[in-house]
Amino acid sequence: QVQLVESGGGLVQAGGSLRLSCAASGFTFSSKAMSWYRQAPGKERELVATIISTGAITNYADSVKGRFIISRDNAKNTVYLQMNSLKPEDTAVYYCNTRFGAFYWGQGTQVTVSS
Repeated sequence: QVQLVESGGGLVQAGGSLRLSCAASGFTFSSKAMSWYRQAPGKERELVATIISTGAITNYADSVKGRFIISRDNAKNTVYLQMNSLKPEDTAVYYCNTRFGAFYWGQGTQVTVSS
C-alpha cells in the first residue's frame, strides 16, 4: 500500500532553516508528481509546493516563493522541502502528498518557528 513518511520537522528560530524529507513506498514514485502541504492551527490545509515526476518543474505558494525549495531523488524514492528564512507564520504541520485516483497523505511533521 502507499506509504508516505515525513521527517525533519522541529523547533527553529525565525530566520533559520529546516529540511523536511518524505520517504515514499508502495507506488512507482518516479512517475508521480509530489507535493507538500501545511496546516496551521485553526486554518485549512494549504498547498505549499509541487514537483513533477522528473523534477524539471516546480511550483510554489506565493507565501513561500523564494524561501522554500522542493526537490526529489527518484533513486531514493524521497521528496524534500528545504525551508529557509523561516517565519513564525510558517508554523504548521507539514504533510507530504501524492495523488493518483485518490489523495495520499503522510502522518505529518510539526514545524514550529519561534520569533
